[in-house]
Amino acid sequence: MGAFYRKTLAVLACLLAASLLLAYLCVERSYLHTPLLPARDSALPWHAGTSTDNEKAALPVSTVAIHEQRQRLRFGFRLVPATAHPFASANLLFEDRDGKPAHVDLSRYNAVSFAARCAPANTLMLSFPTFDDKVSTPGNLLSYRTPSAFFACNGQRARVEFDLSRLETPQWWFDMFKLDLSRQAYKLDRVPKIAIGTTFQSPVNIASTVDIDELVLHGRDFRYLYALFAILLPAWCGFAIWFFRQHAAALMADVRDKLQKDLPFVAYQQLSLEPHRDREKATVLRYIATHYADATMDVDKAVAATGVNRNKLNEILKAELGLTFSAYLNKLRLTEAARLLSENDALAVAEIAYAVGYANVSYFNKLFKEEYGCTPKAFRTACAD
Repeated sequence: MGAFYRKTLAVLACLLAASLLLAYLCVERSYLHTPLLPARDSALPWHAGTSTDNEKAALPVSTVAIHEQRQRLRFGFRLVPATAHPFASANLLFEDRDGKPAHVDLSRYNAVSFAARCAPANTLMLSFPTFDDKVSTPGNLLSYRTPSAFFACNGQRARVEFDLSRLETPQWWFDMFKLDLSRQAYKLDRVPKIAIGTTFQSPVNIASTVDIDELVLHGRDFRYLYALFAILLPAWCGFAIWFFRQHAAALMADVRDKLQKDLPFVAYQQLSLEPHRDREKATVLRYIATHYADATMDVDKAVAATGVNRNKLNEILKAELGLTFSAYLNKLRLTEAARLLSENDALAVAEIAYAVGYANVSYFNKLFKEEYGCTPKAFRTACAD
């Protein structure tokens, strides 16, 4: 069994190391970090655009201009309170490989982070317009649901982070389509742009600038975890099946080996041993072989029955078999128990224990496992297999 356990340990170590490495890679890959700024690092193609409160007018009331869009998004605007809700924004407009407007799926992302700086101090809005199947019209961004969040910025560069599952849809969108305000659920699965715009708290009639950099989307791609589970489950199940099959085979081989080595000790063979030249040896061995099943048998009883004194009896067993009286008696009983277990399925383990001289079944089980490396039940199963 030693060779089997060494082999199993080596296979287990290799499988565990491979599992840990694969788990590390899959878990690491499952965490998504998709930068949008700087633009050269962006995995989602986009180009910068702007929008204001009155884009249809010949001369827009409020103005906005992009100053930089590669390393960072830097734009300036001036709000003019000529309309009820002056507004200006800079947009990251997503596009396909051909440079055409496209919707992107951001549903795998659960957070967005960036650094912001404003001059003068400002309160701005970050929006993720997303197509709503029930009310949105393709191309008409005003009909898209617009989950948003607000952040403050000033002349000091500050980190901002939002949970994308907790954005708020503005009330005007519900009023426009006469929808129930409780319908707050949304999906960011068809997003045409990310907008950074002004709010009613933004300064008016003042030239303002905004710098946005290190814009990153964070999320989890659970497909890697599902793949990890799909790979590790069969691998470990296969190892378990291999282990039990190889263990049964190794156990059976070990049992056969032990039985072969123990043949000289089998009780029914002891009676047919060639006569010993020394009558005391023959008397002692014959007595033990015919009375081993007596649960009360001990060295004193053997001494009284054979007439051989205690020291001489132990000398005989040591010289003949290399065992003490108690060791030889247990060896004899356990070997006979192994024979009965392998040849007789009708007898219960307790019956066999009593039959070979053990009044305590738990003690018998303990000794048997020490001798054969398995319980009597497992031994019988191995022999049957």
